[in-house]
Amino acid sequence: MSNIIPWYPTWNLDIFFLTIIGIVALALFVLGILTAYFGKSKTRAVGGGMIVGGLIIGFITYYLSDYVFKLSLVNEVILGALFYLIAAIIGLVIGLLIFLAAIMKT
Repeated sequence: MSNIIPWYPTWNLDIFFLTIIGIVALALFVLGILTAYFGKSKTRAVGGGMIVGGLIIGFITYYLSDYVFKLSLVNEVILGALFYLIAAIIGLVIGLLIFLAAIMKT
């Protein structure tokens, strides 16, 4: 486990890479569940494949974070991604409020 936290102001390509493949795994898993549930015949099989693919990529992410990059998946990757996601949402809401205020005044 490294001594940095994910929001430490340095550029860490390992955390960036692990965040990307972790989000791909999560997206495949969730969208696979939706596809398998709402799809018909062949589409359900594709959804099952997406679920399996998401799980495999998730395990690869865990393996890479622990054994290759020596990072804590939860402390350094997931918490950092959540931290930046919350910051992005706050910035988006502030920008939207400014936009709405400008539109309402004209």
